Amino acid sequence: MKKLFVLLVITTFCTATFAQTDKKMDKMKSEKTMKAKDEVMMKDGKMMVMKNGETMQMAKDMKMSNGTMVMKDGTVKMKNGKTMMMKDGEMMDMQGKMTMMKMKDDDKK
Repeated sequence: MKKLFVLLVITTFCTATFAQTDKKMDKMKSEKTMKAKDEVMMKDGKMMVMKNGETMQMAKDMKMSNGTMVMKDGTVKMKNGKTMMMKDGEMMDMQGKMTMMKMKDDDKK
């Protein structure tokens, strides 16, 4: 009976230890995925800049690492000379890669 009690205590302790480790790992993974990237985006007709998770209106023209220029009015001039205008929902990372913003459920209505 004494051995059974000791075995039960050890099993409970080990289970609790593993459960805490999994939660810590999940928290670390979610913090890494939530880390915001620096980018520029067109939102509601205004050019916005996101740096270190903080979004503000674009104050000056920016040059991306691939040579693409993004102007305050949303005009994009590629390194090869081609120009285009960013549309609402479009975003560009600091390397010059263009993507669309993910829409929230509130925005889909």
